[in-house]
Amino acid sequence: MKLASIKNDTRDGALAVVSRDLKHAVIVHDIAPTLQSALDDWSYIAPQLENRYDELNRQPGSGAFAFDPAMCMAPLPRAYQWLEASAYLPHVELLRKAREAAMPADSKKDPLMYQGDSDYFIGACDPIEAASEDWGVDLEAEVAVILEDVPAGIKHDKAGETIRLLALANDVSLRNLIPAELAKGFGFINGKAATAFSPVAVTPDELGSAWDGKRVLRPIVVRVNDTLLGEPDCGSDMQFDFPRLIAHAAKTRRLGAGAVLGSGTISNAGHKTGHACIAELRAVETLENRDLTPYLRFGDRVRIEMLDASGQSIFGTIDQIVVQHPVPRKSVDAAPEDDSQA
Repeated sequence: MKLASIKNDTRDGALAVVSRDLKHAVIVHDIAPTLQSALDDWSYIAPQLENRYDELNRQPGSGAFAFDPAMCMAPLPRAYQWLEASAYLPHVELLRKAREAAMPADSKKDPLMYQGDSDYFIGACDPIEAASEDWGVDLEAEVAVILEDVPAGIKHDKAGETIRLLALANDVSLRNLIPAELAKGFGFINGKAATAFSPVAVTPDELGSAWDGKRVLRPIVVRVNDTLLGEPDCGSDMQFDFPRLIAHAAKTRRLGAGAVLGSGTISNAGHKTGHACIAELRAVETLENRDLTPYLRFGDRVRIEMLDASGQSIFGTIDQIVVQHPVPRKSVDAAPEDDSQA
């Protein structure tokens, strides 16, 4: 089934079931008010949502409305935990090669992962906000999984059973802020903007043969200003599959229902399928002594989607414009100045 969170006057939106063709939706307050509440009691709630989904696909009835991605928040507008991996080694290798840095000695055995901000995610059509183009605004197209409760120490062969939903993500990076931040040795804070997610999250069965229980076996299509940046295949060159990533995250602690785990930037060996971020393209240009493609500028448009074998969108499209976020007005929004030294 396909689920979305529709914008309303609350922080978490209203849970909706969306038809397979992404043409209709229906609010399901009578079943669960929010996606998090559904995840909290998934074994009881999911069959009811499936029944409503089947009804909607057969014939949109009373309460159904035309589905518009612009009305969507992120499927989970805020989450208890956001874990970001870097599961595609061609991405890591290329960026490190461009800056003449070696790969970590255990890069093929131990996944890279950090815990990011999850107090708010943004919808597929919400803008990418930055105060300055000098921050180096970049997209990162990836696949994310939404989990049920995961026990500490779960084994790889069981971890895949905890995946409840999948979605696409644009994990925006502010590239020019990252080097100084990482040099402190303590991870990302300022170098990451709000993460956007596809209009809908889907249960694994919606992917059919494109889901093998570990990886998504379809390309992700990435465009900037209607120019194709790349369409790397999500199933190829994923060094650490989702069950392995989940087991790594839960090695010493349990994960709560609604935890979201991202794959990291999709990337294929040789990069003939293009790129899912501008940093990779710039790395190739650096190695070939070519002029560098600029990072995103205000007014640029980013589109990320995945199509099934028949050309139908699976998750809907992430479709964002880069904008300058407003500077706080000194008299109203800014914190008062400290007059203690006057």
